[in-house]
Amino acid sequence: MTQLAEFEYSGRQSLLPALARAAIIAGSYWLLSLSLTVATGSLAAVAGCIAACVLTGLPERENPFKRLRTAVILLAAALLATMGVIAASLITGSSAVATLFGPVAAFHLAEGVKWLCFSFALTGAVRVLALRSSAGGIVEVLLVATGFVIILSAHRNGMINRPFFLGDFALSRGLDPATILLALGCGAVLCLSALLLVEENRRRLPYHFALFGLLCLSLIGYVQTFGLPTPQMTDDLGLTGNSAQRRDNPFHDGENNTENKQAPVAIVVFRDDYEPDGGAYYFRESAYSQWNGYMLDFTSLPDMDRDLIAAPGAPARETVGSEGRRLVSATIGTLVPHRSPFGLDAPIAFENAPNPNNLRFKRTWDAHSLVPEFDLNEMLGRPVGNPDWPEAVRQEYLRLPDDARYGELAREIVGGLRPQYAADPFARAWAIKNYLDRNGIYSLANEHAYAEDPAASFLFGDLTGYCMHFAFASTYMLRSLGIPARVGIGYSVPAANRAGGSSLLIQAIHGHAWPEIYFEGYGWVIVDPAPQRTLVDMTTDPQNELQQLLGDMLRGEAAFEEFLQEQAGYTINWQFVLGALPALLAALVLAGYAVKIYRLWIPAAAGLAAQHRLSYRAAVDRLAAVGVRRRFGESREAFARRASATAPALETLTAWHLAHALGERPPSLSIEDWNATRRRVSGEISGNTGTGKKILAILNPFSWARAK
Repeated sequence: MTQLAEFEYSGRQSLLPALARAAIIAGSYWLLSLSLTVATGSLAAVAGCIAACVLTGLPERENPFKRLRTAVILLAAALLATMGVIAASLITGSSAVATLFGPVAAFHLAEGVKWLCFSFALTGAVRVLALRSSAGGIVEVLLVATGFVIILSAHRNGMINRPFFLGDFALSRGLDPATILLALGCGAVLCLSALLLVEENRRRLPYHFALFGLLCLSLIGYVQTFGLPTPQMTDDLGLTGNSAQRRDNPFHDGENNTENKQAPVAIVVFRDDYEPDGGAYYFRESAYSQWNGYMLDFTSLPDMDRDLIAAPGAPARETVGSEGRRLVSATIGTLVPHRSPFGLDAPIAFENAPNPNNLRFKRTWDAHSLVPEFDLNEMLGRPVGNPDWPEAVRQEYLRLPDDARYGELAREIVGGLRPQYAADPFARAWAIKNYLDRNGIYSLANEHAYAEDPAASFLFGDLTGYCMHFAFASTYMLRSLGIPARVGIGYSVPAANRAGGSSLLIQAIHGHAWPEIYFEGYGWVIVDPAPQRTLVDMTTDPQNELQQLLGDMLRGEAAFEEFLQEQAGYTINWQFVLGALPALLAALVLAGYAVKIYRLWIPAAAGLAAQHRLSYRAAVDRLAAVGVRRRFGESREAFARRASATAPALETLTAWHLAHALGERPPSLSIEDWNATRRRVSGEISGNTGTGKKILAILNPFSWARAK
């Protein structure tokens, strides 16, 4: 068998599957092109796709691809796509075209030519492959899936305002972007399912689509009941999706990556104005303070870390010194699960707050914190430690690995201090910070994690690591000098990210660890190393729109609606339209029933002159309701003969109807004759039709619309 006979084109394809396939593939092109070209290019992509689907679906005698080999078709498709790109380049580069049509029109023309050629070539090649081989159908499904995946991929990691063209479309119409994305996802499921089903039994296509529609509705119901799927609990650096083993070993070198660094993990709405002097907002979630024989860990002693609050509503066992601090309150909503609540710098109380959006926020609380307003220079000369600590607790805050190098390096670092500061705890701490700032290198690609002491491997090795290495190494050196210290964990967010508003978005990249020292009267004070050299870009693009969106969601329904109205301006209130849709559908159904009943009842109330038209129409309506309809081009007499198996009296009624319509009005016919014949047709239909069809005839309010 030659390649010319790789397949046999079937006869004329059913219109419904052909149109469904063309619409699905064209829709994927449209979605894919929205972020890549102008409206002209998108329309050209749709037109090229539909044209290719129509040509490949032509009957055998008219199909231009029948006698061409597959390889020739694929080569021609590649050449056509290449020619489209070249033609677009020539158009945009031609001064004559720009002069004749204008530069903007020339650009639109070039985009139209490029996308028309590209979509026609790709769709034609894929359709030919699908018709000539079973594997080609897989390529077709993958093509459509790729369009949806590329569009939805921007929404990953909680970026609910992306892709921007969908987010802007939703917000400008007063809709939550998640609603649009959920609808798009359901549409993707239906489209991919349709491509798999259009080659099957076409009589069952409506049932298949109804089934998948129910599945999509069940997905929406699931989300409404159980909420949106979210990443796993954050780890000690704010990262998501990692295993719980990080609690045993916070150093997971090689597993940290920046792929999800922009993922939002929480939103903070400030109730009081506060701007940190250090240029960053610190949110403490927990702390590593107790030596477990291997490294610092969460404490198991009731008298340690009494300032940490385990859950909203739990009492504060110890309040940090209020000297140089003031109270600031904020509402925090988490977008992913967290082990513990967190708050600004030194939280003193957490209170459960109403969750305005259970689908979006995992947990919400009000955090009341004592934030620092003192200058760090005020710590000079201050004693360290809390005089109320038991001696055992004080010693726990000084324990460190049995490695003399920590003390040796620490003493070497502070040895250069001026005599008046040589014994000052804060001056010593600042000297250690400066040493790590100058000599340390920030990197996520390290091999210290599984050393016997990861901090020692970092500090006495290449000094290349991330915040956990710097925090542990600094804390150990501080403890070696008799300074009570611990490692705080939580988030550090640049103050500039707040952008003048009351909301602050916390992202995965802001997960942080830092050393902190207890100063008498001030509590735990952060002295955070900041290495001057870095091997990884940890910056992120501003997310002001997402920050405002989530902040307004957290403030409550009223504020969120106000935000949506601001975005919407004077456009259509789509929320109202969607809310009124059930009522509109109900009104449409009632109107359908009203028309149906009127058409069946009016012959009994009409005069003799209108009976030939109204009685015949009522009889045809009853037949259409049970599935007996006049075909396109079929005469009334031929239809009456075909329908005589269901209603023999229709032939008589049709003859009377045509006689009156053609001007022949038998004088012997009366209103009673018309009514009797019409009732006879109705009785015959009822007697010759199954119960199921009769029930469907009653339930269908628009059966009259298909009567001819």
